[in-house]
Amino acid sequence: MQVEPTGQACGAVVTGVDLSRALAPEQVAAIRAAWLAHHVLVFPDQRLSDDDLERFTLAMGGFGEDPFIAPIPGRTHIIAVKRDADETAPIFAETWHTDWSFQARPPAGTCLYGLTIPPMGGDTLFANQHLALEAMPAELRARIEGLQAIHSAQKAYAPEGFYGAADKGRSMTIRPSDAARATQAHPYIRRHPETGREGLFGCLGYIIGFEGMSEEEALPLLVELYHWQGQERFQYRHRWQKDMLLMWDNRSVLHAATGGYQGHARLLHRTTIAAA
Repeated sequence: MQVEPTGQACGAVVTGVDLSRALAPEQVAAIRAAWLAHHVLVFPDQRLSDDDLERFTLAMGGFGEDPFIAPIPGRTHIIAVKRDADETAPIFAETWHTDWSFQARPPAGTCLYGLTIPPMGGDTLFANQHLALEAMPAELRARIEGLQAIHSAQKAYAPEGFYGAADKGRSMTIRPSDAARATQAHPYIRRHPETGREGLFGCLGYIIGFEGMSEEEALPLLVELYHWQGQERFQYRHRWQKDMLLMWDNRSVLHAATGGYQGHARLLHRTTIAAA
């Protein structure tokens, strides 16, 4: 197995391993070590069935819970990230976030496998939140030290949210719910549970405020932090190919979808890796 860093703020390309076969324990250990070191792993030229994708996810830590989006028919743990060629709804997940950070035990990671890839556009952006914290000015860090961030899915998945009742013409099967209004606190500066390295966890969107801080005070700070966290110097831009598997660490990076493929269909299958 070969691991080649992207040369950007995070990410590495992994070759020399066939993920359509069951992995030996030493292969699992090597992949997990590379994942913790590089935060985003790219596996090109992998011809995977849904069974293969599920088996790989189980090997990496098991299935996390995926609320608010229906699984594909016949499966419990695979979501279709889909956009039809003639779709006009806003691009799904086109803002920085870390998957399901509003859960009590947010997922360790996400796997995304490319089935139908447009000839242009559709890149996925990643922002390394260890680097974002390490480069942060002392004055800004002092303002966030010790803060507990309040996470919630309400702005996205509540009935009145972005993907709620007013969201029309979308090919993905999104299921808004009153359950999205629930809140969960997590430290904003958070130690990675496996490496112990400090980083920023989450951002404006799923973070709706800070404990002990008024909304009037919290919102400008969250906006300032959002712009800090997503800077280009912290980014890896991933360009997709068919039969490519992407695996990222939700505890280390933010990610965001991009458009630019109007008139072309796009389909990827996604699984969630449970918290360690």
